[in-house]
Amino acid sequence: MSSTSEETNHQAAAPATTAVAGENPSENPLQAKADELGVRGNEFFKEQNYEQAIALYTEAIETCPNERFYANRSFAHFRTESYGYALSDADSAIGMKNSYTKAYYRRAAALMALGRFKKALADLEFVAKRCPSSKDAQDKYSECKKMVNKIAFEKAISVQHQEKSVAKMCMDLEFASIENDYTGPKLENGKVTLEFMKDLLSWYKNQNKLHKNFAYRILCDMESLLKTQPSLVEITVPDDKKFTVCGDIHGQFYDLLNIFEINGLPSTTNPYLFNGDFVDRGSFSVECIFTLFGFKLLYPNHFFLSRGNHESFNMNQLYGFTGEVVSKYSQNMADMFTLVYNWLPLCHLINKKVLVMHGGLFSKDKVSLDDIRAIDRNCQPPEEGLMCELLWSDPHPLKGRVPSKRGVGVQFGSDVTEEFLKFNNLDYIIRSHEVKAEGYEVDHNGKCITVFSAPNYCDQMKNLGAFITLKGNDLKPKFTTYKEVPHPSIRPMAYASPLSLMA
Repeated sequence: MSSTSEETNHQAAAPATTAVAGENPSENPLQAKADELGVRGNEFFKEQNYEQAIALYTEAIETCPNERFYANRSFAHFRTESYGYALSDADSAIGMKNSYTKAYYRRAAALMALGRFKKALADLEFVAKRCPSSKDAQDKYSECKKMVNKIAFEKAISVQHQEKSVAKMCMDLEFASIENDYTGPKLENGKVTLEFMKDLLSWYKNQNKLHKNFAYRILCDMESLLKTQPSLVEITVPDDKKFTVCGDIHGQFYDLLNIFEINGLPSTTNPYLFNGDFVDRGSFSVECIFTLFGFKLLYPNHFFLSRGNHESFNMNQLYGFTGEVVSKYSQNMADMFTLVYNWLPLCHLINKKVLVMHGGLFSKDKVSLDDIRAIDRNCQPPEEGLMCELLWSDPHPLKGRVPSKRGVGVQFGSDVTEEFLKFNNLDYIIRSHEVKAEGYEVDHNGKCITVFSAPNYCDQMKNLGAFITLKGNDLKPKFTTYKEVPHPSIRPMAYASPLSLMA
């Protein structure tokens, strides 16, 4: 690729490969070595081995710093969802060469992944002006501008909705009669039953849609139920009973079915906790969420749901859930989901010893369980503070705290975990939020456990899925892993905004 084409081809099927204009690599051995490292990094990138690509780009930067290597590493970080690192590298590339258009494109991608659409729009405007003949650049700028306007409009509408409840919104709807040819599951006297749930799973497995009347009723009842829940829910597991904790599902409905095949359907004797990120990316998010909501209504004291960072307005707009709901039902229903998600609990405490949250721990010491209980969660996730960190933070292997690789939350070390557990008289924490090759990972001397339940995430990561079972008498975690199962030929991100696919 020539220097000119590199500046204008923003579909970016592969990282940049060219040397710096005006320099002869043979006259600069360090540059030649760095270029060779960069080429090797690109090969690993093409094989989706992003961690090795990042290592090689890093070595290239250390050998002979260049804006191309920073931009390529930004791209690789983006693919691993390390949006904070992607943003930092794009900034570094721009710092080295403020006319490097691709770096602005990379920065815009990271900003949009973080839901910062207005800032992304400024970068895409720069790209569009620099590349007036690039259809991709013009399309992305136009799409981002539409997204900024759409979010502003829908937030204004949501303010009006905040004055209502989902129940009142349902009252305003005109419910159609159930069509004679509808043979799917039906609520009994307006309530979820075990028969309804079994019928629903079978109905969804065969790619059918739940009638909108029943879908709206489930949403209405879920809001009423969740409003009665605290931000920190306490769970008691009897000594000889099993309890199951699952991580991210991300719209992978057929893998959710597989969990129930392996571990049994939820019941009063087989309780579950699903730890956030039920939706987005996978293209069966509607099926996942109504399944989970249905079981919550059926077993309110034996089936638990935590909020993840993807149960939020911006994430749903970008990564597919809103598009899927609108495609299968309506924008009105998508607005209702936003309101219901605001009431999801933020974490769960098992037998007063194991704390479960989606993301992780905090940017300050001495956060108590009472501090968590006091969080007013009926809102969109803020960009800082306790609620934000519960949804976004990650552990890391070093001690202390460092800025988040995601650009939101914090990364916390084993000493932070140890201090938090000691301060609150806890044994360990369980969290989700990160893809793990084996479906789970035990860190911080066994005190911080990650569980991720979406195998072969997005049909490309080749990871196993996992869930945790424990018993009340010792709370010792047992890990069950599994591979992905086949699903209908609807690709992940099929309903996502075009902006989510730009990097």
